[in-house]
Amino acid sequence: MSDFEHVFDRPPEGAAADWTIPQNWSAYTEVEHQTWDTLYRRQMTILPGRASDGFMKGLEALDLNTGGIPDFEVMNPKLQALTGWTVVCVPGLVPDEVFFDHLANRRFPSGQFIRKPDQLDYLQEPDIFHDVFGHVPMLTDPDFAAYMEAYGEGGQRAAGLGMLQNLARLYWYTVEFGLVEDPGGLRIYGAGIVSSATESVFALEDPSPNRLGFDLERVMRTLYRIDDFQQVYFVVPSIEELKRDTLQDFGPIYARLKGASDIPIDAVLPSDRVFTRGTQAYAAKGGRFAA
Repeated sequence: MSDFEHVFDRPPEGAAADWTIPQNWSAYTEVEHQTWDTLYRRQMTILPGRASDGFMKGLEALDLNTGGIPDFEVMNPKLQALTGWTVVCVPGLVPDEVFFDHLANRRFPSGQFIRKPDQLDYLQEPDIFHDVFGHVPMLTDPDFAAYMEAYGEGGQRAAGLGMLQNLARLYWYTVEFGLVEDPGGLRIYGAGIVSSATESVFALEDPSPNRLGFDLERVMRTLYRIDDFQQVYFVVPSIEELKRDTLQDFGPIYARLKGASDIPIDAVLPSDRVFTRGTQAYAAKGGRFAA
């Protein structure tokens, strides 16, 4: 998405016109495969009881623990059989219009590289672990798959209306950092959380952040930060309801948003459904890894 600098402003040499590149799975080193395995094992000690049922079922359906980085030629037929989605490799963060076009055609763009062993805990640009482990299991859920396709279609329209900033907030607070009410309680499904050992715990259990009920226009007005744990998480009642709330004409919403002010990241409004009124202590201490 547009919150990071794109690595390229045009398809680099070797990329197709749609910015896709071969995964070249055979070129991954043993160290790179071990890095995937380390990250996978670590998350699987944390996620049971914290990740949503849909995410955990997706992990099982795709069998992403076969040893090392998944081979897209093996994984994609399983995913496509479930929801018609495929994962394609891209050389880095791509322009918004390219990203939206892929989503609108049920293709999820993934980075090809994996982080270094000394970068296990934080990486600004998404790598293949974030993209595949974090995002792809939810694409096995038919409702989430439909939501993501609609988001791609909506992004193409929002770009023409100058509303990408507001639409990006919806992606951020759902696809990347969303919580859901599962039968067992609040659970995580956003890729930025489920792929992070520390935020998987912080998002559900730390007293610092606000946890508020999802409201479409409220979310699209709310600021966010890209470099640290979130100060607010929004909770959807179910992925089906997320799909239903967002499969509508955004034209009237955009008209209202054009005259609306941004909502501060730490705000709790009288109209909010409050699951947790956070202390905001983590942000007050200075953020990442604050003592």
